[in-house]
Amino acid sequence: MGLACCSTSICNSKMVSSAMLTRTQAILQKEMVREFLGEFVSTYVMMVFGLGSVAHMVLGGKYGSYLSVNLGFGFGVTMGVHMAGNISGAHMNAALTFTSCALGRMSWKKFPVYVLGQFLGSFLASATIYCLFYSAIIQFSGGHLTVTGPTATAGIFATYLPEYMTLWRGFLDEVLVTGILQLCLFAITDKKNNPALQGTQALVIGILVTVIGLSLGMNTGYAINPSRDLPPRFFTFIAGWGIQVFRDRDWWWVPVVAPLLGAYLGAIIYLVFIGSSIARRSQILEDSTIHEGRRVPVLPKTMPNPSTTLTPVTVSPTNRPSVQTVPPLSDHIHIEHF
Repeated sequence: MGLACCSTSICNSKMVSSAMLTRTQAILQKEMVREFLGEFVSTYVMMVFGLGSVAHMVLGGKYGSYLSVNLGFGFGVTMGVHMAGNISGAHMNAALTFTSCALGRMSWKKFPVYVLGQFLGSFLASATIYCLFYSAIIQFSGGHLTVTGPTATAGIFATYLPEYMTLWRGFLDEVLVTGILQLCLFAITDKKNNPALQGTQALVIGILVTVIGLSLGMNTGYAINPSRDLPPRFFTFIAGWGIQVFRDRDWWWVPVVAPLLGAYLGAIIYLVFIGSSIARRSQILEDSTIHEGRRVPVLPKTMPNPSTTLTPVTVSPTNRPSVQTVPPLSDHIHIEHF
């Protein structure tokens, strides 16, 4: 009797487990859920590599440098694109997601899903780096978690404005740098222009982020991404750095607002000055091909030999050569890939 009850309970538990597994798999196969998880994991990977490289520069001395920080973020982006490029597009950046929605290339209902995934991935990456480097942070700071000063460690996680920069100069810097990022991303992924070779987009995008950091990152730390700056800043607020992470020169809102404006302006500039010229060129090519097909050759009025008898030629739809129009150069621009 006891064995029968035991076997019955085991069978019931297996059935419940199987049903839960099937239900979980069905949920995970939903498009919105997959996109959320794609943004979450790709942003986490990018931020772990990026923040880890900053921790090496701040805490490790000889173990890190400004070059290593840019390489960390650049190749972190590359790995993120490989992680979710064909699932969510691997935006990893709320400014890029905002631009995609504002241009009508993605539904606004996906905006909170993408941003939530990015923010959670970035926050978890901050917690991961904090745990991994906790002993080094405490030793370097003497147990005092500060935002400014010679032993400041808040800069490991978020960006802060240097003394020589004003708030509005920093705002314009973030707008410009994010605009350049979006401008170049459009060029890299525009199949009607001169895109990166198939399979190399992730690497080229990572190189782009590295170059931006090396050439334009000194003034503001090139946040260029609300998802990169705000969640780690909030983590430091609750992890012991306190309210000063938001009060220091009132900088916290700039890496959130300026990249949205910069990315949108960069996209508009590309579409107006580059994308429109590509469309005109394609239309001119198609029109010229159609025009050539409709021309009927005629004989000249004067012939080398006057005695030659001309044979009338009849042109009809049956004996007229067929004309094939030139197909479009490629598909529409896809900006979903980071």
